[in-house]
Amino acid sequence: MIMIIINNLKLPLDTDFSNLSGVVADRLKISINDIISARLYRKSVDARNKGNVHFCVSVIAEIKNENKIIKKNKNASLFVKKEYIWQKAESRVRPVVIGFGPAGMLAALTLAKAGLNPIVYERGADVDTRTADVRSFFAGGSLNPESNVQFGEGGAGTFSDGKLNTGIKDIRCRTVLEIFCKFGAPEDILTDAKPHIGTDILKVVVKNIRNEIISLGGEVNFNSKLDGVYFKDKTLESISVNGKKMPCEHLCLCIGHSARDTFKMLYDSGVEFVRKPFAMGVRIEHLQSEINKALYGMFASHPALKAADYKLAVHLPSGRGVYTFCMCPGGEVINASSESGGIAVNGMSESRRDGANANSALLVGVNPEDFDDDSVFAGCELQRRIEQKAYNIANGAVPVTTVGNFVFGKEIRLGRVKPTVKPDCVLTDFSRIYPDFIVESLKDGIKEMDKKISGFADFDAVITAPETRSSSPVRIVRKDTGESTAFDGIYPCGEGAGYAGGIMSAAVDGMKSAENIINIVKNTHKSI
Repeated sequence: MIMIIINNLKLPLDTDFSNLSGVVADRLKISINDIISARLYRKSVDARNKGNVHFCVSVIAEIKNENKIIKKNKNASLFVKKEYIWQKAESRVRPVVIGFGPAGMLAALTLAKAGLNPIVYERGADVDTRTADVRSFFAGGSLNPESNVQFGEGGAGTFSDGKLNTGIKDIRCRTVLEIFCKFGAPEDILTDAKPHIGTDILKVVVKNIRNEIISLGGEVNFNSKLDGVYFKDKTLESISVNGKKMPCEHLCLCIGHSARDTFKMLYDSGVEFVRKPFAMGVRIEHLQSEINKALYGMFASHPALKAADYKLAVHLPSGRGVYTFCMCPGGEVINASSESGGIAVNGMSESRRDGANANSALLVGVNPEDFDDDSVFAGCELQRRIEQKAYNIANGAVPVTTVGNFVFGKEIRLGRVKPTVKPDCVLTDFSRIYPDFIVESLKDGIKEMDKKISGFADFDAVITAPETRSSSPVRIVRKDTGESTAFDGIYPCGEGAGYAGGIMSAAVDGMKSAENIINIVKNTHKSI
């Protein structure tokens, strides 16, 4: 079957996407009888003109005389689907995956499909137990340092918006979407330009992926923390999990950006780390209805439009960059702490995105020269100090303020926008939490972003602190083979290793690391 793809179709919001043959026939100026089939491939919202908000779509169609049609239409071309090929291998040893977030899940699945029967160790709990622990924490219970928003089945992304869009161009991205669909995600993630799952559905997906790995011969262990790595002649020989030593020749490290204790253990064992830039800031909340109006104008209430999202970035005269990240339409701000005596926040949305508030991280770039010393983990210590200041200033609650107070010096009082973070929040002077360069950059950034989205600097907008875990402040250095530069047999990947920034990029990096292990297995005498 020969298919063509027609790009840049501008369609009204009332379009019936279940029947696109007429649209294709009209755009290609051919008879509808020449259309054998037509289906949606990609859809985005074009809201640049508030008086004409519409969909911009790509459609895949099977038509008669396709070559003749392609020659006459510049927006039509042959559609060639690039299939990801799952590799196969045999080995007498089982690779080990540490961590079961997006990178760990996809690494383990790739290894399992190859027939290598991977063993997974995740320091946190399974998703059901973890969900109960997180709900208890949000209700005012004690923090479980090993089972929380950061640690446990599915990784930090399980308690997020489940956003799957990414800036990377890789055939594996489509494969990840298809995997998520197979295991419980809605099919519209295959066509939406900004796909998301939502934390409620993502919990189901990760459990189903775990069961698939087990059915293929893999093994997944929870409450199992890596606490030692051992080498011989610069090659991995064994590891220790929960104090128990065991042989290991291939170790895929998917530890996440908050595993500071594991970072230190690996560094003390000789694994090479370097410092890298990252970002810190706050969460900012507006009424979702007002964001919808600002972005969609008179179309804000149209039933075909979902809750509006945004992505903003400004470059300040100081040279600092300020940008939004992980915007959660209709979501809530959550207490994402993983260490006692510290506060860290993040954003989360359910699949429906029907909450009253929109929230987004508002981040300032932090460079190694901003750190207090030259140590490898100076960025981690800067994160920790800010988290501890926030905790102490708010007496264990979560610090909040308003744009009116923070940016314009108005009296601290809540207005139309109510904080969503649980269980407790306290109105706080944020200048006591952050270094001056972050405070001043956030203030200037909010003013500049108000020029892009009217109302962004609304006095009633709520700011919650601190957002410190958007990315890792360190990178585990690796070779072209994907192995650590210090030792053969260790494959660092994902956000914790400093090579990804989000669910999709982490999942893709996990797949690549698994492929590197498969290739090593194929090309050594360890194969059967």
